[in-house]
Amino acid sequence: MIRNFLSILLAVFTLNAFAAVEANQATRADLESVKGIGPGLSAKIVDARKTGSFKDWSDLVERVGGIGPGNAAKLSQAGLTVGGSTFDPGAAAPAPAKDGKKSKKAEKAEEAGKADKPAA
Repeated sequence: MIRNFLSILLAVFTLNAFAAVEANQATRADLESVKGIGPGLSAKIVDARKTGSFKDWSDLVERVGGIGPGNAAKLSQAGLTVGGSTFDPGAAAPAPAKDGKKSKKAEKAEEAGKADKPAA
């Protein structure tokens, strides 16, 4: 009986450790609980959120300095969500610049997408 109780208690604590942290609602302390987010990055996320909630991952990548597609993928794997969604490299690719040239963020997003695909 006690073994079962301890097993259930351990399972509850384990599940809480892997709970997702929503970028649009988390406090700085909640954000800092995600591996890869320190005090500086959590402050940038909270400051960028003051102008409005993040629509999706591409909006977060665009508005928060220090988060590119590669970092976004790592943060998503560590439990960060935006709008309840995990990071999708294809969906987070920034639009090309008006002059037709790719921005550095667009190039990085493209690289991150290629790295996730197996070689043919």
